[in-house]
Amino acid sequence: MSVMGTSGEERNDYTKDESRQIRQRSLRLLGSLISPLRARVILTMVVVVVSTAAQVAGPALIAFGIDRALPALINGNSLPLVLVVAAYLITGVAGATMIAWYTVLSARVSQAILFDLRKRVFLHTQRLSLEFHESYTSGRIIARQTSDLDAIRELLDSGINQLVQGALYMVFIAIAMFSLDWVSGLVLFASLAPLAFLTRWFQLRSQLHFRETRTTSAKLIVHFVETMTGIRAVKAFRKEERNREHFGGLVEKYRDANARVIRLFGIFDPALVLIGNVALAMILLLGGLRVSTGDLAIGALLGALLYARQFFAPAQEMAMFYNSYQSAAAALEKISGVLEEEPSVVDPTTPIDLRKASGTVKFDGVEFAYNSDKVILPKFDLELPAGQTVAMVGTTGAGKSTLAKLISRFYDPSQGTVSLDGVDLRKLHPKDLRRAIVMVTQEAYLFSGNVADNISLGKPDATREEIVAAAKAVGAHEFIEALPNGYDTDVNKRGGRVSAGQRQLLSFARAFIADPVVLILDEATASLDIPSERLVQAGLQTLLSDRTAIIIAHRLSTVAIADRVLVMEHGRVIEDGTPQELISGSGKFAQLHAAWKDSLV
Repeated sequence: MSVMGTSGEERNDYTKDESRQIRQRSLRLLGSLISPLRARVILTMVVVVVSTAAQVAGPALIAFGIDRALPALINGNSLPLVLVVAAYLITGVAGATMIAWYTVLSARVSQAILFDLRKRVFLHTQRLSLEFHESYTSGRIIARQTSDLDAIRELLDSGINQLVQGALYMVFIAIAMFSLDWVSGLVLFASLAPLAFLTRWFQLRSQLHFRETRTTSAKLIVHFVETMTGIRAVKAFRKEERNREHFGGLVEKYRDANARVIRLFGIFDPALVLIGNVALAMILLLGGLRVSTGDLAIGALLGALLYARQFFAPAQEMAMFYNSYQSAAAALEKISGVLEEEPSVVDPTTPIDLRKASGTVKFDGVEFAYNSDKVILPKFDLELPAGQTVAMVGTTGAGKSTLAKLISRFYDPSQGTVSLDGVDLRKLHPKDLRRAIVMVTQEAYLFSGNVADNISLGKPDATREEIVAAAKAVGAHEFIEALPNGYDTDVNKRGGRVSAGQRQLLSFARAFIADPVVLILDEATASLDIPSERLVQAGLQTLLSDRTAIIIAHRLSTVAIADRVLVMEHGRVIEDGTPQELISGSGKFAQLHAAWKDSLV
């Protein structure tokens, strides 16, 4: 399990050991991303070294031309000047060509890394168990795929280029300066002290301010995603004005954070220019005095001035690299935390194939707790015979949905076993499990695409005839045919083109075409009005026939079609019998049934 923990919460109070583990985790991830590209990375490094050396050669060639080639030309020998000009042109063309090649190579490396990382995040989060997704908010998952990956992309696309080219450029210029004139080189070296102090000052403050911008930006994204996802609740409770004030406050904080970054640059940039100009002035002063005494050639002075002018150009970009690095490092830590999360429900190493299932489900000594301090199911035993339709009723929190999740193997029991036809679900082959057990939930989720695509989700290789047959079986064919393009109608935005009852019928058709031996309906009709529920009831009868069915419902009209009713309370079955037996008694179900009948009057 990662340092992030199963809840996926990112903390700020890490111990030294935890911080070291996080860094090691991030480095492992980075190494695994770079390893397949090792040869391409080495080639890119060679190209950038050669291209930088070619770019730096210019002022030295100019100095040589002035001090050596021009006197030779005056004496009638033009060959040195021709060679200098030719060398200058060759290094210029070579430098431009190599930097273009380097740009292409580095872009290919960065895009390959990003492609690999983006795919890993998607595939891994999809593979993680329901426990992770129920605790890790959708806004934060989106942030991992958007702002965090963008921070890494920015570092790979420009940050590393700034660092590598800037550092190489400054090192090569310093070597060339000392080669031309060691005194000018010492002046340049002396300027590194205030430059280092200014850069460190900028880095420390920019780290704080850039972190503020990232934090406020992430809050903006999360608030926006939550508002848009819950737009129906926003409309229903007229939360627009409160959202406007809250979002406006977040925007103000984001603007203030960016303003502090801008003020920081307002100090750093002029100070950097000042240090460069002072160093240039000192080189000109000392060099000029030495030229006047004949201790320094004028070409060497000109070359030194050109190098000094170029030396400070990469300094700002290198300072900016630190912020790109901090942002990308924080993003990589969060992404590596997600990638280190392990599914709490793991596939078996030696799975058992289920040849032909009948549908008998059994709970044997099952205990389950979402958290260690709160047990939901204490020592639960239950057998559901094949082909039986069982309804589970009870108050909220009684454990009904927990049973459904355990049967679907969204969770594994803390103790005991849940089995299908005598085979522990933990040992069953995943493809057999998903084929044998299907759950239909209250939210009949429809994906982007047409009606036929959504139905065939239960059987991806289904023919159009099978899709139509499934729709007819559950009573959905008539309304589908009435849609603008029939089965080819785009459902649009999570099923916005169809009503709640129609969406539920489509989810029933999806389950019907999957043909599971065990079908679970978890509050599948809870969100429907009475007419919609009646529309669904006919399809429900067809869907439940010839298979083991578990119906979790509050509406007793749905329960009435069951062969057996289990009344649950605090994770235990307190009543078990046919609907007629329990109604005629004096227990909890009889009370619920009487209250339900009174509500219909």
